[in-house]
Amino acid sequence: MEMGRLLYEGKSKKVFETSDPDRVVVRFTDEATAFNAKKRATVAHKARVNCAISVRLFREVEQAGVRHHVVEQRSETDLLCERVEIIPVEVVVRNVVAGSFARRYGLTDGQPLHRPVLEWFYKSDALDDPLVGDDAVVCLGWAAEWELQFMREAALTVNQVLTAFWAEHGIDLVDAKYEFGRQNGRLLLADELTPDGSRLWEQGTGRPFDKDVFRKDLADLSETYRELLGRITGG
Repeated sequence: MEMGRLLYEGKSKKVFETSDPDRVVVRFTDEATAFNAKKRATVAHKARVNCAISVRLFREVEQAGVRHHVVEQRSETDLLCERVEIIPVEVVVRNVVAGSFARRYGLTDGQPLHRPVLEWFYKSDALDDPLVGDDAVVCLGWAAEWELQFMREAALTVNQVLTAFWAEHGIDLVDAKYEFGRQNGRLLLADELTPDGSRLWEQGTGRPFDKDVFRKDLADLSETYRELLGRITGG
């Protein structure tokens, strides 16, 4: 399958068309951004590590019956994926108080939640991805009610699967962002499943294995991500 022109360039990925109009190539890059791209850096090995982690996690959720856009891995940094129309609403599922959730409600980072909390955020860098409610999402035409219900159920299933997966490797899944896309009347889990879009804390120590390392200048992000991949692969 031939790879064609660049369709989209995001903060850490590029999307290319292919000779099949229903398929695209998603290429991970070594770029790291924070604070809606106000902070940037190039991180060695980030592309191949995030690609490998994404493939493994998509495989895990697929076994739980969650449909997703990944078809196959083409190289260390490239995934062949179904071409989808991304819904402009991110789904964040929280298991522990952290980040903006703590600031918004005057809480302390690290406080466990007695049940997962699901929130919607409108995808807009210009507006800093504002928190939105169900009614606003439907009224403004970003998603239909049935799509929100599907995304809610799928995101909670993914959260359950990945919470258990990371726990097996000594990591707590604090929170994570998920995106979905439309294809021929169905919804697919899309984008990526990486530490860029999650908070992952080492059990017992609280040491972060996610992009907060870069946001807060806590350690070398390349070394941290490679160590995280090593936990998964045993390498």
